[in-house]
Amino acid sequence: MEFSEHIKTANVEDVVLRRPFHPPTQGTLCVTGHHLLFSNRDGDSSRLVLLLLRNIDAIEKRPSGSSGTITLKCKDLCVLQLDIPGMEECLNIARSIEHLSSLDIVSDMYPFFYRPLTLSLQDQWGLSSPEQNYAQMEELQDRWRLSHVNKDYSVCPSYPPAVIVPHSIDDETLVKVAKFRQGGRFPVLCYYHRKNGMVIMRSSQPLTGANRKRCREDELLLQAVIDGSGLGYIIDTRSNQQAQQARMTGGGFESKSSYSCWKRLHRQLERGKVLQESLIKLVEACGDHSHSVDRWLSKLENSKWLSHVHTALATAGLLAECVERDGHSVLVHGSEGTDTTLLVSSLAQLILDPNTRTLAGFLGLLEREWLLAGHPFQQRCAHSAYSHARLRLEAPVFVLLLDCVWQLARQFPLAMGFSEPLLLRLAMEVYASDYGTFLCNSDQERCAAGVKERTHCLFQFLLKPSERERYSNPLYEPTELAIWPSVQPQSLQLWRGLFLRWTQHAVHLEKAQEELRNLVIECRGAS
Repeated sequence: MEFSEHIKTANVEDVVLRRPFHPPTQGTLCVTGHHLLFSNRDGDSSRLVLLLLRNIDAIEKRPSGSSGTITLKCKDLCVLQLDIPGMEECLNIARSIEHLSSLDIVSDMYPFFYRPLTLSLQDQWGLSSPEQNYAQMEELQDRWRLSHVNKDYSVCPSYPPAVIVPHSIDDETLVKVAKFRQGGRFPVLCYYHRKNGMVIMRSSQPLTGANRKRCREDELLLQAVIDGSGLGYIIDTRSNQQAQQARMTGGGFESKSSYSCWKRLHRQLERGKVLQESLIKLVEACGDHSHSVDRWLSKLENSKWLSHVHTALATAGLLAECVERDGHSVLVHGSEGTDTTLLVSSLAQLILDPNTRTLAGFLGLLEREWLLAGHPFQQRCAHSAYSHARLRLEAPVFVLLLDCVWQLARQFPLAMGFSEPLLLRLAMEVYASDYGTFLCNSDQERCAAGVKERTHCLFQFLLKPSERERYSNPLYEPTELAIWPSVQPQSLQLWRGLFLRWTQHAVHLEKAQEELRNLVIECRGAS
């Protein structure tokens, strides 16, 4: 593609840039295929502003005499204003930004062009593989095996080529189970609890339909999980009513009569349009400074964002409690199994597994439970909170995960090996990035697009020594204990670092946190 086709005006002089925490600056604006470049008049390179066009969520144009003003609302929630002399130039710049910020062909996106001197395309792309993860869990290899039934992605397009399943279930059986589960997402292992041998499985909903169709192979697989004894739990992230309604469109749930050793629990987690609109209302409330504190708190409550945080953490806590305290294995699913299912399984692992709380362990968890497990990042993160586009498949499920992790880190400040800046960095990268990690909707799509060969891996970069130091928690003290979050209303707070990051309050808070961090590092070095 020729990006120049979309650039109506490449350069404009005497543009005034207005952005948070800086005085208005006059300089030259340049539009490239992937960036807006603003350089101020005095030529100070340290004051160069480079904005990835993919980060722009909405553009608003306003005429002002013979000139015009463009307001850029970004996916990282920053709002910029450009005062451009000449109405024609203003409209041309706006049209160029609108076209170039909404490219939907993966190979045209910036990660395919990003070539920093410190990185090489020969570097390892991911952190691990299903084969390596399985090899590290020797305790489970008597009862569980690594299956390559999906090696060509034909059984389940959103699963990786290899998955862990019960040893007694052969690949022929898995193929039949996949036909009984939405999108082919048959039950697979995602966590083995070393303390008692219990597991967390995840899948999509069974396709029982209105006729209550059964699948003997699916029943056999789940029976093999609990090895013919005891009780297992199914946590359905839909309400009982939603699950019942799903039968009318071919979906459904596991019936008591066919899955007698499994107890079904319903915990409704919102997703899709409801979750997206909640984010929009929250960001609108955080950007509105014209009301009293009471009015602001009312708008915050009406957004229901903290209610979603509460439900996600409470459900993850329930899952972890079933495994750790009750000693039962759990299958978790919603409908597709690509959103709230991954949210709950990831949070439960953070609660239970100390290995997932290190910097490398947390990134490895995201790779296993979100990238390889088929969360559709390109669909869910096409737009953030400002877009005027009609909402279709967008939903900030991953941002909700990061918020829940921040709540955990706030409640257990010594238990996490990573710090808030890592979570903020991930919240930004998932919407607009120099790296290919969050491109596409599945491992299959990333392989087909050549993402692993032609782009750089964000997670590998974050684990380089210089970055690792920046994102590590200097207070970290490893513990083998589970960390049980409080979900009482007074225990959950607005994530100010993300949602109020462009206010003056956030600047003072960030400076204080940095000074505290440096003080801790100095004290630990001295001791």
